[in-house]
Amino acid sequence: MVAVIALALGTAACDSSTEGIATDTVRRASVHEIVDVPASVTAKAVATLTAPADGTLARLAVEPGATVRAGVIVAIIDSPSARKRLADAKAALAAASGGGRVRSVDLSGVQRGVDAAAADAFAAARSAAGEIADETVRAALLAQVDAAEAHYESAAKTSRALVRQVQRGIAGIGQAVAALGAAQKAQAKAAYDLAKSTVDALTLRAPIGGVVQFARPVASASADPLAGLLGAVSGGGAAVAGATGSSGSSAGGSLGPVAGVDDILAIGDRVATGAPVVTIVDIAEIGLAGEVDETDVLLVSPGVVASVELDAAPGVRYEATVRSIDLLPTPSARGGVAYRIRLSFGPAQAGEGGDPPPTPRPGMSAVAHLRVRTATDAISVPAAAVFTTELGETVWVVREGRAVRQVVRVGVQGEDLVQILSGVEPGQRVVVSGTDKVTSGQELS
Repeated sequence: MVAVIALALGTAACDSSTEGIATDTVRRASVHEIVDVPASVTAKAVATLTAPADGTLARLAVEPGATVRAGVIVAIIDSPSARKRLADAKAALAAASGGGRVRSVDLSGVQRGVDAAAADAFAAARSAAGEIADETVRAALLAQVDAAEAHYESAAKTSRALVRQVQRGIAGIGQAVAALGAAQKAQAKAAYDLAKSTVDALTLRAPIGGVVQFARPVASASADPLAGLLGAVSGGGAAVAGATGSSGSSAGGSLGPVAGVDDILAIGDRVATGAPVVTIVDIAEIGLAGEVDETDVLLVSPGVVASVELDAAPGVRYEATVRSIDLLPTPSARGGVAYRIRLSFGPAQAGEGGDPPPTPRPGMSAVAHLRVRTATDAISVPAAAVFTTELGETVWVVREGRAVRQVVRVGVQGEDLVQILSGVEPGQRVVVSGTDKVTSGQELS
């Protein structure tokens, strides 16, 4: 909906000639058209650190509300299950690297088992990495999984080719066994690297500078998908025999109820894989994000100024400027199509009493009144004077003391004033109240 406000509207001198009917003079004024946009206050950046594995909060290196620099340790998680998986992965990698005797001559079956186990493990590892909230960490882990999978696929491709050659009698079984062992080693190395990454990630570092806010403890059930990658290469013994896809048990499971869920996390609280632990909020630059309806978005452009009201600070006005407008729409909360816009705050106007305006906080609700169009020194009439007929926008003009219906062309539309592009001239009188009671030719003073 377009809401409009007009400035420089002087006090109208209204003549009442008939009860309920009033007139006013056409005059020049500045008219401002406003689009009201629901918005919320945003921070410059927000980063949430999540638990890479099930465990307990072992250390809090900073106090809630403290300001930290990027790279600073904020918390450490103790995860015996993650450390055990790292130890098991290290042992499995050593076993795979050491080779061993062949316990089965069904090379095709062994290869299928290795491939199936690897596919499941890499899919689970990718899913686990996808749960990481921090984009940089998530991207790094996904890239690591992709590289490990590519390395395994290269080794497995060679292994499959040799198995086919053995079946055709053109290669020895020893070559196929060695190739299968290389494939298993690649899988074991991937398990070790990912397990080590998980253990390293138990030390949570601030990815950005900002204010620290710890999450609340939440009860949940969790199973660590990375355990599947280790399970696929565990089972000991020979390099080929150990790659038949024996399943490892997850170290996850129900964490049970957590007391004090209304409090922030504290040392000793349990956390589940993927659960938020701490959020860093960069408030160096506070802004606004809002949604403009599709019927109004073409009126909005970068640089448009706005007057902002916060629900939390009644009576205080903040200045803001539109910084960007999304090209693609987002589903509107009102059920239609809307486009997201972002605004930068300017200086605030002091409230009553001249007190310094409060600093907006991220998440606060607001309304941004966007001044999308302005007509300066425009021929204008009060908005109440304009009504719609079958001929278009119309006003009642007083000519020689009588009411005459006049079609007009409207420009910028204000809440109080409307710009008239053609149809009336300054100094003419028009009906501004009771237009529905006027008849053509009616005598008006």
